Amino acid sequence: MSKQYLTTHTIDNAHKTDIYSVAATPTALFSASGSSTLHIHATSQPAIPLAQSITGAHKIGCHHVVVSGNGKVAASAGFGGEVKIWKAPDADTSDWQPFGELDPAKGPGKGAGEAWAIALSEDGRYLASTTYDGRINVWDLLSDRSERLREYETGSAGSGSFGLCVDLSQDGKYTASGHQSGAVYVFNNDTGRLQYTLPGLVKPIRALAFSPAGTRIAAAGDAGVIAIYDTKHGEHVGNLTGHTAWITSIDWSDTGEYLLSGAFDGKVKVWSIDRGACVATHSETDKALWAVKWLPKTARNEMFCTAGANRSLTFYREATGA
Repeated sequence: MSKQYLTTHTIDNAHKTDIYSVAATPTALFSASGSSTLHIHATSQPAIPLAQSITGAHKIGCHHVVVSGNGKVAASAGFGGEVKIWKAPDADTSDWQPFGELDPAKGPGKGAGEAWAIALSEDGRYLASTTYDGRINVWDLLSDRSERLREYETGSAGSGSFGLCVDLSQDGKYTASGHQSGAVYVFNNDTGRLQYTLPGLVKPIRALAFSPAGTRIAAAGDAGVIAIYDTKHGEHVGNLTGHTAWITSIDWSDTGEYLLSGAFDGKVKVWSIDRGACVATHSETDKALWAVKWLPKTARNEMFCTAGANRSLTFYREATGA
């Protein structure tokens, strides 16, 4: 049975350039682009108005923005190599506030390219980041931000494959990274060791994500296939096929029942994990989608957002009664 989604709202020209990344809290949507400003829209209001603009956040643009599962911490990575941390509004303010930044360039031989993809832990305390040469760093944001808590190597020193994406499991036990080479590595944060390498996709991995329960990992990229793996043993348990272009972004629904995917040809798909099948496809644009994201479930119907080269934010919700 297919699912029906309706386009409920489009914010045209939400940014001046391509929108590369979006991140959602229960009440807000962050969006980041090739311009220096981060935008935050209020998803708790029907018109989804612009609630805050953080101007000058990243001088030459931002390629990744993420929020913690508890919605209290955000992080953004800029094309200049900087990673900035933001904290949620509290009783004294209605705006997100700067909360310092990482210092990834410290140390011998460290410099630009030290932070590309980023991910935050559920509580916002830990941040994982990938590098141009295949290293994966984990940082404690409440400690010395120039010191890496963990530094994982995925190749001989300095010669690993570019880390295009990264995720932390909800329980904080695992860090997973996807690379230009097509490799996926999963590290155990408790032991500080490589848990396993995932077989399979050969072409660059542009998106990966742990399921909410942490039992599955989904990985996708230039092969146009979403591979699903069992987290415990790293066993390949299935593929989701149907995209005909590079897959640029994936996101699990709150329950882990559905997976959202966006592709280079502008198509967004919703997949049923149980059935291993696509249950909805939309293509509001023929321009590349760089980011797709479920909005955290509230009283309303399921909603998701897409963004990319058309510079717009498009919101979909599940049709009532579908």
